Amino acid sequence: MNIALAQIKLRCADFKYNIKNIISKIETTECDTIIFPQADISRLGGKDLSNDDVCNIEQINFYETIAGMGFKKAIFIGDVLINNGEIVKSDDGFYKIDDKTIYVSEIYDENIDCDLYILAQNRYFTIGQYSEFIDSIDPNHDFVYINPICMADENIYGGRSFAKNKNGRLCVQMPLCEEKVQKVDFAIFSPIQEYSPEEEMLKVTVFALKEYCEITGLKRVVLGLSGGIDSALTAALAARAIGPENVLGILMPSMFSSQGSIDDSLKLAQNLGIKTEKHSIVPLFDVFMEKIAHETLDTSGKENLAVENLQARLRAVILMYFSNRDNRLLLSTGNKSEVAMGYGTLYGDMAGGLNLIADMTKTNVYKLSNYINKDSEIIPQETIDKAPSAELRPNQKDQDSLPEYEVLDDIIEMYIEKGMSQDEIYEKYDKNLVDDVIKRIYRNQFKRYQACLGVRLTEKAFFNGVDLPILQNLY
Repeated sequence: MNIALAQIKLRCADFKYNIKNIISKIETTECDTIIFPQADISRLGGKDLSNDDVCNIEQINFYETIAGMGFKKAIFIGDVLINNGEIVKSDDGFYKIDDKTIYVSEIYDENIDCDLYILAQNRYFTIGQYSEFIDSIDPNHDFVYINPICMADENIYGGRSFAKNKNGRLCVQMPLCEEKVQKVDFAIFSPIQEYSPEEEMLKVTVFALKEYCEITGLKRVVLGLSGGIDSALTAALAARAIGPENVLGILMPSMFSSQGSIDDSLKLAQNLGIKTEKHSIVPLFDVFMEKIAHETLDTSGKENLAVENLQARLRAVILMYFSNRDNRLLLSTGNKSEVAMGYGTLYGDMAGGLNLIADMTKTNVYKLSNYINKDSEIIPQETIDKAPSAELRPNQKDQDSLPEYEVLDDIIEMYIEKGMSQDEIYEKYDKNLVDDVIKRIYRNQFKRYQACLGVRLTEKAFFNGVDLPILQNLY
């Protein structure tokens, strides 16, 4: 059999786009059999669209349109076969082509007897799990795994399709978040190509923003530039995804903002080639304090949380204005460590339509920032080196309110991502510290429930994979 594996981009409920993309690959690929990913709406993040009558009619028309083209090759679209203009859907997953038995499934079963096994499983991306997945497949038949390139809300289907021969040797390996059509030669050997975690995070977040903008029609973005590493990394990712000319950074200094933060933001913007505007929140703050709060600011540093949150919310008003005025997507910039601890202001710095780093711990934010700087300084080194601060009161540092990020992130990973018990974590860290972190994770679920869409990078993202009750009294 002359087989081609077509790792293509698919979009949820965009039947015209999917038909056009599939047909173009069929027409330009010389093969007898071409294998595409699952394209049913339910496999592309369709959620309740799967119950929509109009959508289901379009899904039927999707297969009929492709069949109606009369192609002379066997076309697998997931577990649907189109052969000689006929749509074939096997009840048991077995198909016969050229005296070869082909089995198609979404779950791998090593006991199946066939000539070719097609694993058509739309598998969302998670950091560092690819090699383990490849190793878990030990076939005694020729085998292909096909995965689309797709953004399904927070889930990213990143491709990385592959093929193995009946001796378990890797023959084909496709890239992350890139379309590719490749003929399969089961006689060759292809050594596994690894990506570093930093490469994976970069490719997936850049793809996600680019795809989000293309699908929604929002061609430009806006974000606040604080001089901190989170906004700097987000700006760098945005510039890479949609071009620096489409990124606007807003500097919004307060009475507590350091000159260093302003300078770092401007240097970042210059390095990236993005546009900036500067709008101090001090006049707005002063008017609010006088007319609404009927108070004056306590410059001794003892101001209350409401005053700190007011600054973040005034910034959100400015950002949302530019978002609405210019039809720009507002990027939120809170990382996973802050999200876990509730270290963010609802309707303030949590405002936005998409957060590229919501599933990156602060540790991973630093790792990816250093990776982006590996060839030349893009994110200012001063931004990477300085102690993180929200700059909402004099001399404020994140570590005034949070454990050291190295410790915090380790606890979050052990408890949330690895599912370790508190007793196990006590063996490494102080009991009171562990209990406080876990309590804050639970107590701040109400904030996460109202947060914007984020890009999933781990199995246990807070917005998908972790389902905590808001109303509970255990912690």
